[in-house]
Amino acid sequence: MNFTLKLNQFRAQTAKVWALSLPYFKSEEKWKARGLLLAIVALNLGAVYMLVLMNDWNRVFYDALQNKDAAVFWTQLGRFTYLAFGLIIIAVYKFYLTQLLEMRWRAWMTAHYLQRWLGNHAFYRMELARFSKASGPGKAAGNVDLPVGGDVGRDVGGSVGADATGTVTGSAAGGTPTAANPDNPDQRIQEDVNQFTTYTISLTMGLLNAVVTLVTFIGILWGLSGNFAFTLGGTKFDIPGFMVWAAILYCLVGSIITHYIGRPQIKLNFNQQRLEADFRHHMVRVREYSESIALDKGEAVERGQLDMRFSKVLGNYLALIKSQKNLIWFTAGFGQAAVVFPMIVAAPRYFSGAIQLGELTQISGAFGRVQDSLSWFVDNYSTLAAWRATTDRLTSFEDSFRALALVHTAPLATNSVVLDAPDLTLALPTGALLLAHASLHAKAGDSVLLQGPSGSGKSTLFRAIAGIWPFVNGGSGQLARPADAMFIPQRPYFPNGPLRDALAYPEPVTHYSDAQLNQALVDALLPELANHLDDSDAWGQKLSGGEQQRLAIARVLLKKPAWVFADEATSALDVVAEETLYKRLIALVQSGKGAIISIAHRPSVAAFHTTTWTLERQPEGAAAAYQVRASATVPALASGPATP
Repeated sequence: MNFTLKLNQFRAQTAKVWALSLPYFKSEEKWKARGLLLAIVALNLGAVYMLVLMNDWNRVFYDALQNKDAAVFWTQLGRFTYLAFGLIIIAVYKFYLTQLLEMRWRAWMTAHYLQRWLGNHAFYRMELARFSKASGPGKAAGNVDLPVGGDVGRDVGGSVGADATGTVTGSAAGGTPTAANPDNPDQRIQEDVNQFTTYTISLTMGLLNAVVTLVTFIGILWGLSGNFAFTLGGTKFDIPGFMVWAAILYCLVGSIITHYIGRPQIKLNFNQQRLEADFRHHMVRVREYSESIALDKGEAVERGQLDMRFSKVLGNYLALIKSQKNLIWFTAGFGQAAVVFPMIVAAPRYFSGAIQLGELTQISGAFGRVQDSLSWFVDNYSTLAAWRATTDRLTSFEDSFRALALVHTAPLATNSVVLDAPDLTLALPTGALLLAHASLHAKAGDSVLLQGPSGSGKSTLFRAIAGIWPFVNGGSGQLARPADAMFIPQRPYFPNGPLRDALAYPEPVTHYSDAQLNQALVDALLPELANHLDDSDAWGQKLSGGEQQRLAIARVLLKKPAWVFADEATSALDVVAEETLYKRLIALVQSGKGAIISIAHRPSVAAFHTTTWTLERQPEGAAAAYQVRASATVPALASGPATP
């Protein structure tokens, strides 16, 4: 690999680190951050100055020993006490301020990434990107440019082809992490941010210390080493400061060899973090789905999956250990040889009487400092490899946010009094069109049932109406719905903790009185949970499927929205409970001058709706996989208010 390529890689890595580091030092905490950094730099400079004083102390102290000068000996012991005390103070505060800066930096970066990850549905859209096809050149993965006119054909793979409108899709989806498809965002925020701040500060300060130490001690070593004279081919050569040149040559060769021995660690460290996160993530899934796995007697399968993932962790770790072992073979020998090398070179001058014992120890100490400084790359190669892997992972995380920003979605208006989608085109993450130029309309007082085959995109249509689905285009019109609306998903989410928090989520529980909370539970047919608002539990695991659906409906009855979108909201309930709750939901939206739109497969639910939207499969070659057909139905049951 040529020098130019190496230089370009170094510049690229430096640019990545700079891009990740600079925002904190330009943030609202910039003065505290810069102040701490300057203090740490000053302490590092102070530590180097103290080492210079200690190097000079070595010369005087050991000369006193050689000369048997007791007065100087005891004086230097007293001086050593002051020097050692100064070094201790510097070491303590350098550690404390460094840890403080790492903590503050990590806290800021964590808050920064959490805000971006949880903002604009990025956490949800990143999960969608895992199943997206790569876009064409210059596009973010998962960015589907939906057409606003013309016909769009679907190929056998279901991706969208190019037509007169310029609609383009990309290649097949891949399973490996990419810029728009990061693996384990939680691990990147929790672990990679911590490692990045720790490694960046320790390596930067270590490099600064090495450079300052080199500049300081190279002059001392130059003055102490004298000239090296030798004759070659009848010509006499005289090299001034030869020990400086020897140290530079020694460390240059060592650094080159270290890089070629240790460079496999960069990729191995990157993979290790990913494989560890995958193993941990699957254990979390086993815990979350413990009941289903136990009912299916899937323990053996899950054990096999965990064993497979852990074997990958161990396999990569073993390869990393072997790579580190190979590097340690060299670095350990390199370090041991450096201990005696200056003594061997300076020994002739000592035995000839040209220098005393104190000066010999000073030469050895100065050479050691110069050699340590020049060997910074050798000594920190494993850490540099881990740091680069962490930097690459955070950089790809940053790229994923930029990729999401390139995904253009149809704007959603929430200031409407009706649900209106006059020209709706809906696609899957793969690029396959579900609907093309569909028209949907619902007004206050309507009760609409959305039906269609499994997998036809009913829930996806709800996501588009909610404004969280990125693969949607409003065409010539804008998708609009009322702001006072609530969605009941197929799998409702309940935070762990007190029941009152799970019921009021995501609003603060202080918005509601205990009487309101308890009444909502009773109205949702959960009287056994009333008056247990302060009980804490993992409600998503403790409650049965039917109880979770009733608790989700209790939220709606508590918050009283005008519009309700229910996705299989009563699929786990018996017919009597379903009838009671649907009557209460319809009474709720009627009192709020709103409407209810439901997704359901059970025929009994149709009785509570006056209109049906049916997703009908289209033949091959059609613009989209489905079209929406609206029809009127006559409810078989009354839709008036239900008595508790």
